Amino acid sequence: MTGYLTTHVLDLGKGCPAQGLKIELYRILGSERVLLKTLVTNADGRTDQQILPREEFQIGEYELVFHAGAYLDATGVPPEEPRFLNLVPLRFGMSSATHYHVPLLLSPFGYTTYRGS
Repeated sequence: MTGYLTTHVLDLGKGCPAQGLKIELYRILGSERVLLKTLVTNADGRTDQQILPREEFQIGEYELVFHAGAYLDATGVPPEEPRFLNLVPLRFGMSSATHYHVPLLLSPFGYTTYRGS
């Protein structure tokens, strides 16, 4: 099996998928952070394509950056200056060629993640 990476973002404050949330994927190479791609979530809170498809998968350390502040602004959550959550970086390792699913459960004042399936 060849590995790949997916995500799913749920808005816990509204009780629905987080549509229109920008996500950046970085590969971590020592002290260097390399931007691989930028995607936006669809109506289901997922990206239309795998974040890191099988043909691009490599074992290593990665970072997903979720643009939570811009999403919250766009969905009408009352702004604060500065916003408590703006960018949500999740750094993680992928150590074997399998499916990695890294979901984000988001609210204006907190978030959680886990290795999903």
